[in-house]
Amino acid sequence: MGKKTGKVYVVGHKNPDTDSICSAIAYANLKKQLTGNEYTARRAGQINEETHYVLKRFKVDPPELLSNVKLQVKDIDIHKIEGVEPNVSIKDTWEKMKEQNVKTLPILKEEELVGVISTGDIATSYMDVYDNCILSAAKTQYRNIAKTLDGTLICGNEHGYFTKGKVTIAASSPELMEEFIEKDDLVILGNRYESQACAVDIDAGCLVVCQGAEVSKRLIKRAEEQSIVIISTPHDTYTVARLINQSIPVKHFMTQAPLTAFRMTDYVEDIKEAMTKKKFRDFPILDRHGRFKGFISRRRFLDVSKKKVILVDHNEKSQAVDGIDEAEIIEIIDHHRLGNIETMGPVFFRNQPVGCTATIVYQMYEEAGVKITPTIAGLLCSAIISDTLLFRSPTCTPVDEKIAKKLAKTAGIDLEQMAGEMFKAGSSLAGKSAEEICFQDFKQFTVNDIIFGVGQINSMNKEELKEIKDVLLPQLTEVLKENSLQMIYFMLTDILDESTELLCVGSNAKEYIIDAFDLREDTDKIVLKGVVSRKKQLIPTLVGVLQQE
Repeated sequence: MGKKTGKVYVVGHKNPDTDSICSAIAYANLKKQLTGNEYTARRAGQINEETHYVLKRFKVDPPELLSNVKLQVKDIDIHKIEGVEPNVSIKDTWEKMKEQNVKTLPILKEEELVGVISTGDIATSYMDVYDNCILSAAKTQYRNIAKTLDGTLICGNEHGYFTKGKVTIAASSPELMEEFIEKDDLVILGNRYESQACAVDIDAGCLVVCQGAEVSKRLIKRAEEQSIVIISTPHDTYTVARLINQSIPVKHFMTQAPLTAFRMTDYVEDIKEAMTKKKFRDFPILDRHGRFKGFISRRRFLDVSKKKVILVDHNEKSQAVDGIDEAEIIEIIDHHRLGNIETMGPVFFRNQPVGCTATIVYQMYEEAGVKITPTIAGLLCSAIISDTLLFRSPTCTPVDEKIAKKLAKTAGIDLEQMAGEMFKAGSSLAGKSAEEICFQDFKQFTVNDIIFGVGQINSMNKEELKEIKDVLLPQLTEVLKENSLQMIYFMLTDILDESTELLCVGSNAKEYIIDAFDLREDTDKIVLKGVVSRKKQLIPTLVGVLQQE
């Protein structure tokens, strides 16, 4: 990725919770301090209200969104390069290539790419034995011819074009000249007056006078009357004959549109095939307005390094940021069951059966001997409060509780009070649609080809949970269809009562739960006493039943 090689994204799961966000921020900070390299926290989805409250409380900006980790053209080092206009001569183009030390040059008309020219095209223009009409066929401007021959225009319009006739050398007597020189030809000649006069008599289109030879005033006047261009050059006949084809405009030899060009936003994976088929050395890159931005060499395209990612708080592919298959996962820090993420090589994987990823991140600060600031302490402590429902969840371990209390001291917060404010912010319905409520803490799972989702809202307020149920229940079937899921479960968790009312939609969703929790067949409202954890209580019990299918 050229200059951008160093960056590593630290990112949690889609529909991130407070742990996912706070652990990513804290871990990126730790890695940066330990290595001095660029580690940046990102989020893989919308931040929920609870997390917003926490970030605001500790004056921390939310991480930027990482919508996917697929490589785009703009992630590669693009070779910025100056182009030339279509009418510029081959000679000037070659000079420009040498000056910039490049093998391909863009031909631009007002920033728009009209063609490309390579050293190979220029070599071809030399090695192919052209007939003597090439200069006029290519509509070469007189100004180009004069410049290429280091000459000056004695008369005629330098902006005019040589469009008819052939290139000839007047090396013989005027009698012989009349046999092979025709009207409109370009004639290369020396200092013999009679040859010059003969070319004017024949009404040639242009006279190129070599070795700075004089042209009489009378002849110049006649030439002007007949609109004949006269160019004087210091070079000899041989050099002029050798150089003159270099005055041809570059557009005559360039590879023209349609060109194989790519956009800045194209995904590398999508265009690799197109590249492999075309054997060009360089590929032009355009911005979204179609303006030329530079070249990417074929080698750089095929060698490009993947985006580097550290995953926190998840290790399931369905919960990871899009395009994870194309990224290089270098670390995973998690506290969930082992999912199905595959890595290219060995990675640093730390997975502990604790209530919260933040607990592990705290331990890593301690192990590295890095001091935790009050801000980071506040973020990590809030994550533990959130994930363990202030130590009420069965996922909570004595380690989580001990560390949370330590962190609360460093951050200067009261645990009970902070928990109350966080859960209140998280279960607030203000201005939210049913879908937003459903997805603010939602995870997707796959068991035996059954794809289902589980959402959860925690609250200390029974009334609020009832309101949420009234908003959600009529909409869940729609959510199910739109997201191609077979079942949705939604946990309305009462933190004080330590119980969950479970909403079930989808084929057999309710039956599986009745089976899993040994409930009565005619159960209408499903209330699971003592169940507050999606991770430790609901998912394992449900998965057990689904796996027997």
